[in-house]
Amino acid sequence: MPWSEAVTPVRMRRVAVVVPHSALRDALVRIAEEGCVELDLAEDAAPGAAAVRLRRLRGGGAAAAAGPEDAACAVLATAAPDLDALERRGSVAFLAGEAQLEERAEGAVRQGEVAALAGWCPAAEVPRLAGRLAAAGGALLPLPAPRGTDPPTLLRRGRSASFTPLVTTYGTPAYADLDPSWPAGLAYMAMFGVMFGDVGHGALLVLGAVALRLGRPRRPAGLGRLSPFVAGSGVASMVAGAAYGEFFGPTGVLPVLWLSPLESPARLLAAAVVAGAGLLALAHAAGAVNRVREGGWGAGLYAASGCAGLLFYLGLALAAAGLLLHRQAPAVAGAAVAVAGLTLVASGLYRATAGGGAGLAETVVRLFDVVVRTGTNTLSFARLAAFGLTHAALAGLVWRGTTGLAGHGTAGIAGAALLFIAGTSVSLGLEALVAGVQALRLEYYELFSRLFEAEGRPFRPWRVPLAVPADPAPKVIPCSPG
Repeated sequence: MPWSEAVTPVRMRRVAVVVPHSALRDALVRIAEEGCVELDLAEDAAPGAAAVRLRRLRGGGAAAAAGPEDAACAVLATAAPDLDALERRGSVAFLAGEAQLEERAEGAVRQGEVAALAGWCPAAEVPRLAGRLAAAGGALLPLPAPRGTDPPTLLRRGRSASFTPLVTTYGTPAYADLDPSWPAGLAYMAMFGVMFGDVGHGALLVLGAVALRLGRPRRPAGLGRLSPFVAGSGVASMVAGAAYGEFFGPTGVLPVLWLSPLESPARLLAAAVVAGAGLLALAHAAGAVNRVREGGWGAGLYAASGCAGLLFYLGLALAAAGLLLHRQAPAVAGAAVAVAGLTLVASGLYRATAGGGAGLAETVVRLFDVVVRTGTNTLSFARLAAFGLTHAALAGLVWRGTTGLAGHGTAGIAGAALLFIAGTSVSLGLEALVAGVQALRLEYYELFSRLFEAEGRPFRPWRVPLAVPADPAPKVIPCSPG
């Protein structure tokens, strides 16, 4: 897959399902089985016969609304069932499936003997779905996207699927935006590793990921897919721990390859801020691409999270580097670039106001906010070093207590073992939680705030499993009455 596709949402196509009226149910059953089409629903449609029976079966009367538990347990019969028989048998699952099918069928446009439905489908799935519908006497036709309507967003699955919860928990990217799933996942794991740098602790995380993958202990449904994410965080912790020379604390088992956090806190702090500035620059660049893709060069050029903001931040970084290295030329050039970027930001902010004195005052306030947030967001990455120091200090405290007790005979050795196990367990759980939350905070507040401005709509395909009953009437599938 080309990299340009790997960092963008799945391409969607607006499609029309055209079938003979007599084959509408068969076509809808095939669509539900494929589970790759989001069909348009009719607004304010009256409940169908199956929905009325389902509500009566639920005990709420005809006016009661079907709950989400009905959709969760719904199944479809391969052939049109007897709704009265389903109600008598209490077949909640089959009635729920038929109610969903009726709801989709109500959105069809009928002309003579032909019925048509519109919806969205991933472009790669169109040929396969067209073949399934052709077997039912229908066709799948491409349509132009409606004006002023963006397609729904479907983030790509595969290797980056473990990272998508990072993005979707924050929000749904607009369809035109980049899909930041795998870069966000890599950045998160790297930040977690810096704050949780210990080879021994990281190895325990990797073992925990293996246990999740194997389902031991029994895990909640869906948690196993996060095992690569947990394993990656553990590996990042091991890499950082090797650089720090930490193995269950400063045990001396490993040499210090880069620096010891407790002995060189200033270097670690500076490195964290520089690394954070690099991540912010990348987030600014991705945000600039998003602004251009969303509204064109006119909107992307002047946005604070677009090209103007990127120019301002790169200018500041160059000026700061020049000052720190005592180089006048880079410092002056960086200051000039920063002023140019800030001027573009100010122009964009002023154009969004009503103009006049009030617009100028609003622009000044918002421009001040942009400058302040740029500085505070960069310095916020100092927490990578701060929590890395905290983790090293806790591990060091446990190790010193362990070695102190071990020199007091047999009882001391037993106490040292208990202290090491208990202290490691507490520090592991506490610091893993803290590092995880802090990395998430940096991801959302510092990085994602530059990526996302417009929010998209998630792609919700209609998917209902089929049942092939052995008897003329469908078998009842147990479903909680909710």
